[in-house]
Amino acid sequence: MSLDEEILLQRITVKPGLMSGKPTIRNMRFTVSDILEMLASGMTEANILEQHPILEVGDIQAALLYASLRLKNTVVIHAD
Repeated sequence: MSLDEEILLQRITVKPGLMSGKPTIRNMRFTVSDILEMLASGMTEANILEQHPILEVGDIQAALLYASLRLKNTVVIHAD
């Protein structure tokens, strides 16, 4: 895993009391699955960022990377 990927994955956080322990974006109430669902529904990165200004480009990239690694079963989780 590259350093850039490791830095991106630091945006993904898991806290037992937040969103039922699901992986979230920077300890916010946005889950990785929320991002994936928005993309799957046809929203573009620009649409997502426009409708949810608290999100950043890196958050979307991190969600995609996390999901990809999760499917490979090689995820590193950074919990606070």
